[in-house]
Amino acid sequence: MSLKMRAKQKIKEFTLFDVTYEDGSQTSNRKVPTAVLDAPEEEGVVKAFIEAQDRTIAAASGRPRGAIKTVVRSRQ
Repeated sequence: MSLKMRAKQKIKEFTLFDVTYEDGSQTSNRKVPTAVLDAPEEEGVVKAFIEAQDRTIAAASGRPRGAIKTVVRSRQ
């Protein structure tokens, strides 16, 4: 099997999202596991997952993030 064929067979494990916060700040390419996206209410699940990431980061850094305003898939 050639390298090119193996690359095409690779399963996409993450989907990237751009996040805008209530204070106007933005983060790009936030990784969310593709398995999480199987839920019917995708936006709410993605938002909850990213908020959990933000809480973990805030606990480690001591700098909390604001509330999330919007979440959209990154354009690739």
